[in-house]
Amino acid sequence: MDLGLKDRVYVVTGATRGLGFAAARELAADGAKVVLTGRDEERAVAAAAALGPDALGLAADNADPRAAGRLVARAKERFGRLDGILISVGGPPPGGAADNTDEQWTAAFESVFLGAVRLARAAAAELGEGGVIGFVLSGSVHEPIPGLTISNGLRPGLAGFAKSLSVELGPRGIRVIGLLPARIDTDRVRELDAMSGDAEAARARNESGIPLRRYGRPEEFGRTAAFFLSPAASYLTGVMLPVDGGARHGF
Repeated sequence: MDLGLKDRVYVVTGATRGLGFAAARELAADGAKVVLTGRDEERAVAAAAALGPDALGLAADNADPRAAGRLVARAKERFGRLDGILISVGGPPPGGAADNTDEQWTAAFESVFLGAVRLARAAAAELGEGGVIGFVLSGSVHEPIPGLTISNGLRPGLAGFAKSLSVELGPRGIRVIGLLPARIDTDRVRELDAMSGDAEAARARNESGIPLRRYGRPEEFGRTAAFFLSPAASYLTGVMLPVDGGARHGF
């Protein structure tokens, strides 16, 4: 299938590694031009270099109120247009309700929630018909994940924002979608497994609860993201797609 990605331009945040990089890589492989970001400029430039000449790496902190406008402007300056954005942010610090501090909650709200809202608004102001705004969220949108209380608190609210945005932008022909990864084999998930004290046992336990009996591969997530962001998915909006090997039990 031709996804229609050739020469389309996307911003992908949090894309120096993990799920963001996997999505950027698949977009670029299908002919899209990509502006990818990370907090560390050196890593962002290196990640872009790995994708070829049609990728631009920029340092950006989603919590910075100026970042959203700057990224959209740089994408249009470098590639002449903007067709979509995939907003991927790092996971908030782990912890239970009694463990996380006010400072951790505030920092996570600024980057995970408000930063994502700013990026979506900035993109929406520039996108035309056929544009798309994507959010990388989490299975915690539907089911709380033990030990990730901050994520459990923020991600469902962001999904609600995304759904509202899809209704508001639909008449302009702009789509809004959400991706809900669960156990994808990334550094972040390996770190969470290691927190148990026995990473191998944690992985085996988690895999036993996944119908496909394995963790997802980053490229599997990336291909899903590329399809959802592409013109091939032109009648999909307002949806939250689990990318979890069937781990979610509900419909």
